[in-house]
Amino acid sequence: MTTLFTIPVPALGNNPAGTIVCTEPAKQVYLLTINIAPDNRLTSASCGALLNALDALEFGGFAPGVVVTTSGIAKFFSNGLDLEQALASETFLPESLFKLFGRFLTYPMPTIALLNGHAFAGGLMLAMHHDYRIMNPTKGFACINELEFGVPLKPAMSSIFRLKLAPAVYRTLVLEAHRFSGPAALAAGIVDGVGGLDEVLELVQSRKLTTKAKTGIYGILKAEMYRESVSLLSTEGHKLEEEKFLQAAERDDECKERGRKVAGELLKGKL
Repeated sequence: MTTLFTIPVPALGNNPAGTIVCTEPAKQVYLLTINIAPDNRLTSASCGALLNALDALEFGGFAPGVVVTTSGIAKFFSNGLDLEQALASETFLPESLFKLFGRFLTYPMPTIALLNGHAFAGGLMLAMHHDYRIMNPTKGFACINELEFGVPLKPAMSSIFRLKLAPAVYRTLVLEAHRFSGPAALAAGIVDGVGGLDEVLELVQSRKLTTKAKTGIYGILKAEMYRESVSLLSTEGHKLEEEKFLQAAERDDECKERGRKVAGELLKGKL
């Protein structure tokens, strides 16, 4: 396949430099292959590079078509966000991660995530903000494992699952941190098919996806369809939800203090 362009990904912290390479495996099908060793972590650098790649495809004179993202690393589609950066930077979520999610969610062409390997936490979130997902049938798991390392989901992270998945599936993902194989993810409705690039191209052909962007309203339709997530992913939405979170945390602290007092009195036989 001919390389259309390459976007560099600068090194950042413990994450080495990498690339996002755009090829055209079929007419009007643009494949973005992410190569950031060892596991395609989502950082401000990688999010920025992906945003640049999406801009290049939309505004660089390419015919409207379908955008496919995958990984050049066999084991991982993406192992999620860089937690150290996320905790250290107040701007990472609204200005990098959520901006990327919002861009994919409202992109004016159909988008497909080809999950060649593990899609954990933020990696699965990224895939969910695509229109379609195809997953390796024999290798890799899809999961939301924040429960295992004690990090709550932000409203902008969880809303896409509420909009796209059955409630019982989301419960299993979040409250059990269940790891879905490709066939299990297909049965649960997390992905639209299993396979590799051939299956992606079959999906594009069977649904005539290369024609969907030609009227210019594809992204507008998606913005209305997923307006809850669109709002939460915006800078203003993030700021509002953070204020609500702080208020809820204060109320929770007060409730716990009252609970400790009542429990202490109960155990001493005073009630």
